[in-house]
Amino acid sequence: MPTGDREMKYDKKNYIQLHGDLFQEVQGKGVFQDSKTFVDSIPKNNPEIVLEKFFFERRKASFNLKEFVLDNFILPEEKQVELNLPKNRSMSEHLQLLWEYLKRGPSSETSGYSSLIPLKHEYIIPGGRFREVYYWDSYFTMLGLVTSGEIGMVENMINNFAFLIEQFGFIPNGNRVYYLTRSQPPFYSLMLKLLSKYKKEKNWITNYLTVLEKEYSYWMQHSENKLSENRVDKHVVLIKGNKLNRHYDSDNIPREESYSEDVLTYSGASEELKKTIYQNIRSAAETGWDFSSRWFSDFKTLSTVYVEEIAQIDLNCLLCHLEETLSEIYSLSGNEIKSAEYRNLYNTRRSLINEIFWNIEEEFYFDYNFVSNEHIKVYSAAALYPLFLNIAEKEIAEKVSRNVEKYLLRDGGIVTSTNNTGQQWDSPNGWPPLQWVAIKGLRNYGLHELADKIKTRWHKLNERVFMETGKMFEKYNVENPNIHSGGGEYPLQDGFGWTNGVALALLRDLDHTL
Repeated sequence: MPTGDREMKYDKKNYIQLHGDLFQEVQGKGVFQDSKTFVDSIPKNNPEIVLEKFFFERRKASFNLKEFVLDNFILPEEKQVELNLPKNRSMSEHLQLLWEYLKRGPSSETSGYSSLIPLKHEYIIPGGRFREVYYWDSYFTMLGLVTSGEIGMVENMINNFAFLIEQFGFIPNGNRVYYLTRSQPPFYSLMLKLLSKYKKEKNWITNYLTVLEKEYSYWMQHSENKLSENRVDKHVVLIKGNKLNRHYDSDNIPREESYSEDVLTYSGASEELKKTIYQNIRSAAETGWDFSSRWFSDFKTLSTVYVEEIAQIDLNCLLCHLEETLSEIYSLSGNEIKSAEYRNLYNTRRSLINEIFWNIEEEFYFDYNFVSNEHIKVYSAAALYPLFLNIAEKEIAEKVSRNVEKYLLRDGGIVTSTNNTGQQWDSPNGWPPLQWVAIKGLRNYGLHELADKIKTRWHKLNERVFMETGKMFEKYNVENPNIHSGGGEYPLQDGFGWTNGVALALLRDLDHTL
């Protein structure tokens, strides 16, 4: 299918649950508690017929909007899979059983009216309200899949992501039409490296060179219309001409899946300011940390979000790994010229990471505001990415570890940041991917004592909550194990893909072997 046809097919304006009068009416009046419910719903009939019926019916005095939606749409709750799980199961047994519960396939939704982008192979979803595959979640889910021997599923998911790159030029946040304006933290090169450890074919990874380079181009692309002197889409040009990257969503409207929340939060702003804030909110959603004090100019209030002025430490470390991987694959392919080109890009970015993001006085890595040319001094688990991806020097890694223990270590693992803002990517919450990044990063530098502390405390917290509830949650309160985690725009979700993946990987000591 030509690119133009693809863009037309997946244009949000073609979906009545994502755009137009009915969409705004349903979301604006809060018909559903969760804004994501309607955008994941499927019209039962041709959307034009449903819309025509809506315009006719709403003129009646007896018109009930919710009843209309229930009569004309299949709600996502109706499509959930229920499993009868054994009552007296251990956490390990529970984790194994959940793969079947979280599995989805190419035929999971067959309607052409669905906002779901169909994939060619089976995949694992996070669970709860997250009914589609998510980009960066999937790497941590894969850690558990490989320990379960589900190598075929990992390869299926990697091939699905290759399909998305071929279709759209990048991996969207998730396989939904409303996610097509943004990606998520680029973990694809790490997925390939993970699977390559389990593949017998020599140089198997070279088959993915083209899609990997396409993803890199997406993050480094130039826009014809500069946003400012030093901002060009997803990369930024520093004073000396060096380049770093930022997260950026090209849309400046409320998020379709969080429409009510966005409109309510910024109802008092001017129309021009709303566009700026909406775009920053969407860009913050691309970070995966939606939301965190890392993105707030006052370090506490969502309405002060300014993520587009920030070069993020974790994003740039991931792109450093992507450059290194491209260099290695080109070398395997026999193209030493291109290999050297990407090796130079890797070395340049690695040096920049240790120059730009490292704060000598605080002995910690921080995000960098490239407009004001200063560090954003939020102590967060993102500082462990240079250790996770072997970018830090040994002496620097030891200093980071001391401050991680001082500022971030809690009874249940490491806290996301030291700021308590009511946002889910701040204190007191701990998240599975960040525990893995910390544990593996510390092990890379022989810092096993702190790695073991984090691992033991996180496992005990997972086990305790499972014994009390019989569930695995997307995040945990690491400061007070007696209280469930909270914050953010939606209730605590169970399932849960990346929690299960990290828990299984840690149970079977994958952190010692990878």
